[in-house]
Amino acid sequence: MMKGAEGWYTDPFGRHEARWMSNGRPTELVRDDGVESHDDPPDEPPSGTPVPIDDDPANADDLRRADDADQEAYDPQQAQRAVWDSFDWGPPS
Repeated sequence: MMKGAEGWYTDPFGRHEARWMSNGRPTELVRDDGVESHDDPPDEPPSGTPVPIDDDPANADDLRRADDADQEAYDPQQAQRAVWDSFDWGPPS
Protein backbone atom coordinates (compact mmCIF):
# COMPACT_ATOMS: atom_id res chain seq x y z
CA MET A 1 0.00 0.00 0.00
CA MET A 2 2.22 2.80 1.32
CA LYS A 3 5.83 1.72 1.79
CA GLY A 4 7.00 2.23 5.37
CA ALA A 5 3.72 3.70 6.69
CA GLU A 6 3.49 3.11 10.44
CA GLY A 7 0.75 4.32 12.77
CA TRP A 8 -2.90 5.26 12.64
CA TYR A 9 -4.35 6.04 9.22
CA THR A 10 -7.86 6.46 7.94
CA ASP A 11 -9.18 3.01 7.06
CA PRO A 12 -8.52 2.53 3.33
CA PHE A 13 -11.39 0.04 3.22
CA GLY A 14 -13.92 2.51 4.65
CA ARG A 15 -15.11 0.11 7.35
CA HIS A 16 -13.73 1.99 10.37
CA GLU A 17 -12.54 5.49 11.27
CA ALA A 18 -8.93 4.37 11.57
CA ARG A 19 -6.75 1.35 10.92
CA TRP A 20 -3.20 0.73 12.17
CA MET A 21 -0.65 0.48 9.38
CA SER A 22 2.56 -1.48 9.92
CA ASN A 23 5.35 -1.19 7.37
CA GLY A 24 2.82 0.04 4.82
CA ARG A 25 0.32 -2.75 5.32
CA PRO A 26 -3.09 -2.52 6.99
CA THR A 27 -3.40 -4.58 10.17
CA GLU A 28 -6.37 -5.98 12.05
CA LEU A 29 -6.17 -3.20 14.67
CA VAL A 30 -8.94 -0.66 14.08
CA ARG A 31 -10.45 2.27 15.98
CA ASP A 32 -13.90 3.89 16.06
CA ASP A 33 -14.84 6.76 18.39
CA GLY A 34 -11.58 6.21 20.32
CA VAL A 35 -12.35 2.52 20.96
CA GLU A 36 -9.84 0.02 19.60
CA SER A 37 -10.88 -3.40 18.34
CA HIS A 38 -9.83 -5.99 15.78
CA ASP A 39 -11.14 -6.55 12.27
CA ASP A 40 -9.04 -8.40 9.70
CA PRO A 41 -8.37 -6.39 6.54
CA PRO A 42 -10.75 -7.59 3.82
CA ASP A 43 -9.54 -9.62 0.83
CA GLU A 44 -10.49 -6.82 -1.54
CA PRO A 45 -8.63 -3.83 -2.89
CA PRO A 46 -8.88 -0.65 -0.80
CA SER A 47 -11.59 1.80 -1.74
CA GLY A 48 -9.52 4.83 -0.71
CA THR A 49 -6.07 6.12 0.08
CA PRO A 50 -5.10 6.02 3.77
CA VAL A 51 -4.36 9.41 5.30
CA PRO A 52 -2.17 9.69 8.43
CA ILE A 53 -3.98 10.59 11.64
CA ASP A 54 -2.05 12.87 13.99
CA ASP A 55 -2.23 11.23 17.42
CA ASP A 56 -0.30 13.50 19.74
CA PRO A 57 -1.44 12.68 23.27
CA ALA A 58 -1.04 15.61 25.63
CA ASN A 59 0.69 13.54 28.30
CA ALA A 60 3.10 11.54 26.14
CA ASP A 61 6.26 13.27 27.38
CA ASP A 62 7.27 10.13 29.26
CA LEU A 63 7.06 7.83 26.23
CA ARG A 64 10.22 6.71 24.46
CA ARG A 65 10.89 4.45 21.54
CA ALA A 66 13.34 1.61 22.05
CA ASP A 67 15.44 2.96 19.20
CA ASP A 68 15.54 6.54 20.52
CA ALA A 69 19.07 7.79 19.82
CA ASP A 70 18.98 10.22 22.76
CA GLN A 71 18.16 7.52 25.28
CA GLU A 72 20.62 7.20 28.14
CA ALA A 73 22.39 3.88 28.55
CA TYR A 74 21.09 1.69 31.35
CA ASP A 75 23.28 1.92 34.43
CA PRO A 76 22.55 -0.91 36.89
CA GLN A 77 24.34 0.87 39.77
CA GLN A 78 22.27 4.01 39.21
CA ALA A 79 19.09 1.89 39.14
CA GLN A 80 20.06 0.16 42.39
CA ARG A 81 20.83 3.52 44.02
CA ALA A 82 17.40 4.81 42.96
CA VAL A 83 15.74 1.82 44.64
CA TRP A 84 17.62 2.39 47.89
CA ASP A 85 16.86 6.11 47.76
CA SER A 86 13.16 5.37 47.38
CA PHE A 87 13.25 3.68 50.81
CA ASP A 88 14.99 6.73 52.25
CA TRP A 89 17.82 4.60 53.68
CA GLY A 90 21.02 3.35 52.18
CA PRO A 91 22.21 -0.10 51.23
CA PRO A 92 23.31 -2.50 53.97
CA SER A 93 26.89 -2.17 55.13
